[in-house]
Amino acid sequence: MKERSMTAILAVILLILAFLSLFVGVINLDPASLLAGDMEQWGVFLVSRLPRLLAILCTGVGMSVAGLIMQQLCMNKFVSPTTGATISSAQLGILLALLFMPESTLWGRAVFAFAAAILGTWIFVWFIQRVQFKDVVMVPLVGIMFGNVIGGVTNYLAYKYEMTQALSSWLVGHFSLVLRGRYEIVYLVVPLVILAFVFANHFNIVGMGKDFSRNLGVPYLLVLFLGLTIAAMITASVVVVVGSISYIGLIVPNIVSMFKGDRIRGALIDTALFGAIFVLVCDMTGRIMIAPYELPIELIVGIVGSLLFIGLLFYRLKHGRKAVRLKNLWDGGCRASAGSVDGGESS
Repeated sequence: MKERSMTAILAVILLILAFLSLFVGVINLDPASLLAGDMEQWGVFLVSRLPRLLAILCTGVGMSVAGLIMQQLCMNKFVSPTTGATISSAQLGILLALLFMPESTLWGRAVFAFAAAILGTWIFVWFIQRVQFKDVVMVPLVGIMFGNVIGGVTNYLAYKYEMTQALSSWLVGHFSLVLRGRYEIVYLVVPLVILAFVFANHFNIVGMGKDFSRNLGVPYLLVLFLGLTIAAMITASVVVVVGSISYIGLIVPNIVSMFKGDRIRGALIDTALFGAIFVLVCDMTGRIMIAPYELPIELIVGIVGSLLFIGLLFYRLKHGRKAVRLKNLWDGGCRASAGSVDGGESS
């Protein structure tokens, strides 16, 4: 009941914030005018506000679930699309599409982004699996360095072929250009998240190691690459539409695991809901802070995410994985307190 109540609370908060976000922006929308049938207000609502809200929800849900999958498969709580070179690889794929297919549509660029993101993520995991001594901090640092190498190649090609301005839309994440007809690719997040939920138990087993998976009859490599492919495709679909948004897949799963534990099936729904809430709050903050102008969501998420990342880093190094189960610690503390009270009364 406690777990379901937490899910219900997150769902209610998300519904309230989603409704409020529809009426936050430069152009004032009035619910009464919408109900009265004002065509101008309905045009803004259908062309801009509703597509933006749907893109925000898909981004928050998708990036959070992608981070949860990568953390479980890599057996490291600091691995995510940001620290696993997935976002950098997707940006390189978009640049290659602009270079070799300058007249390509958004879907054509998405194909290049999918291929590059999948390949970059596979290479990262292949590399860390061959590192003999894997420290909890070393693995994400390797991913960050690998991502910087890919980013350096991307910037070099962009400068060389004068594509920096064309690529700039995908280097900084923002929802200001999300309009009807330009964001529908992000809907791919929905079937991919459903697929992740179907294979959640398999990801849990693979996350316990190769030998453990083989003993239970689970094909280790097949499930590993399936999970990585799902995470990479989710990330690429978001990057193509919104651009680069860091830290969501890193911060959200870690915060949720503090209350729900490390099982994907048990934490996936709450991770998706909390990820959507996190992105929605950051986007509304960017719209309100310097209104009528707007701050890119990458700036808001980057500031908040970097602070939370440092805090989580020290927390994990000090307490490890066991300390994240705050509910169990609370229950244990309550039982210990009750025991001491009973012992005092009996004495």
